[in-house]
Amino acid sequence: MSSSILSARHLSKVVGSAEGELTILHDIDLDLTRGESLALLGRSGSGKSTLLGLLAGLDNPSSGSVRLAGHELTHLDEDQRAKVRAEHVGFVFQSFQLLDSLSALENVMLPLELEGHANPRQQARALLERVGLGQRLHHYPRQLSGGEQQRVALARAFAAEPDILFADEPTGNLDDHTGAHICELMFALNREHGTTLVLVTHDQRLAARCQHQLHLQDGRLLQDTH
Repeated sequence: MSSSILSARHLSKVVGSAEGELTILHDIDLDLTRGESLALLGRSGSGKSTLLGLLAGLDNPSSGSVRLAGHELTHLDEDQRAKVRAEHVGFVFQSFQLLDSLSALENVMLPLELEGHANPRQQARALLERVGLGQRLHHYPRQLSGGEQQRVALARAFAAEPDILFADEPTGNLDDHTGAHICELMFALNREHGTTLVLVTHDQRLAARCQHQLHLQDGRLLQDTH
């Protein structure tokens, strides 16, 4: 459909191991419409992060296809997939992935500068103020708490106004109180920007905030809860 932002068809991933071929994902189908939110749930080793990587074009499936923002990722080479990600995708990771040598402001400015935005400093400042870090603009990651670092990461992810945000355990390194605050902030930004959200999490409370939940076990889809 025209409003579809992400779809997967018969998606499988097989890797070699000492015991022979190991199937990590089995024949996964999914569809997301613009603005929807999806949680990927399952125990460690269930295939959640592998599926997120395939959906984001960070890896190629062994079989099947992924269509992201109108692009058939499985028909593209690595450079072409990187271009699609730069134009359409934002990421938030458990480990924050900030550049230690850059201040909070510079971390958020970086993707804007790479895209050639006219006033990256002003836009980055506005985003950091939105996430409550207006007084921490010139602090470096080592000078920030875990929750503050994740707020910088959220500001950076939304800076380029992505069509879809992939979040891999975004509260996994945070205490419950801080994680709840980051969760509220992420969903608020998601609503404000109209972004589609794909979220890997072990946190049932976080998953319950999403419109859809996909449960994986041993690489197989168990259920889609609406």
